[in-house]
Amino acid sequence: MAVPIAVLDCDLLLYGRGHRTLDRFKLEDVTDEYLVSTYGFPRQFIYYLVDLLGATLSRPTQRSRAISPETQILAALGFYTSGSFQTRMGDAIGISQASMSRCVANVTEALVERASQFIHFPEDEATVQSLKDDFYGLAGMPGVLGVVDCTHVAIKAPNAEDLSYVNRKGLHSLNCLMVCDARGVLLSAETHWPGSLPDCTVLEQAALTSQFETELRKDGWLLGDSSFLLRTWLMTPLHIPETPAEYRYNMAHSATHNIIERTFRTIRSRFRCLDGSKGTLQYSPEKSSHIILACCVLHNISLEHGLDVWSLPATGHMEQPEEEYEQMESVDSEACRIRQELLLTHFS
Repeated sequence: MAVPIAVLDCDLLLYGRGHRTLDRFKLEDVTDEYLVSTYGFPRQFIYYLVDLLGATLSRPTQRSRAISPETQILAALGFYTSGSFQTRMGDAIGISQASMSRCVANVTEALVERASQFIHFPEDEATVQSLKDDFYGLAGMPGVLGVVDCTHVAIKAPNAEDLSYVNRKGLHSLNCLMVCDARGVLLSAETHWPGSLPDCTVLEQAALTSQFETELRKDGWLLGDSSFLLRTWLMTPLHIPETPAEYRYNMAHSATHNIIERTFRTIRSRFRCLDGSKGTLQYSPEKSSHIILACCVLHNISLEHGLDVWSLPATGHMEQPEEEYEQMESVDSEACRIRQELLLTHFS
């Protein structure tokens, strides 16, 4: 295990004189077990992030004794997975709490810049068909391109007058709209919406809606719960099922849509800075939104590397505002027709 060294001043580390890069902590000096328990990820995953982000995290000049990309990534992973700067991580890698905060900011922005590389809907026909096949294999719901829902992440109050971030529980939060596939891979993540906005309003204003309505996919749809209105590209459950077909449709819908809830739980389990157990994110809404999105990027990268998200233990710390649904059937007659055709074709 690495021996802790004296904590150094962050301004000297990041902006001081000299030409050396500080590489006091070496990944090869510690075990995989230590890396997973302290930073949340194994060695090869961390090496991948160093390759991915190294050029962005390295200073363009050699003027400063900069913290190495490797150390910056370890500091950020330590914060994301523990939710605290007050840990043994700073001592182990030899930087102060203030330096860790700067590292988190640097790594977060580097990950956010790459969000579209790792979070997106598939475009080629073969991958889209595979996506629908995976969903169909869960509960027999055809044509599903993704499941959509919102989750709240607690943040500090922006200021005393700003009530737009106060949710139904009276807590300040960001309402995050996400879509995932059948494996829990995120296909869309909008993490900036104020907590006061109900889910249906978030979706109404979201880029996701614009994407599906301007680039309308006629070969499938998303699944959303009763907090959303039925649309031609968004199938919701029936409020009061009456026929056997309607019950079968609702059961298949619920079993399939449950994937997004599992995804939310496991993201909060892996990235404890989001689960509320260490308090709220102590940043502005914009910076908090970027931290959430950075965790979403890491979530997808981890799945790419075969790190089984479903095996993580669930946590019960995150406060989730309960939506008070005003059950309304969509006035979109074409959406109603599509759902009725789905009922008759696949569930009757």
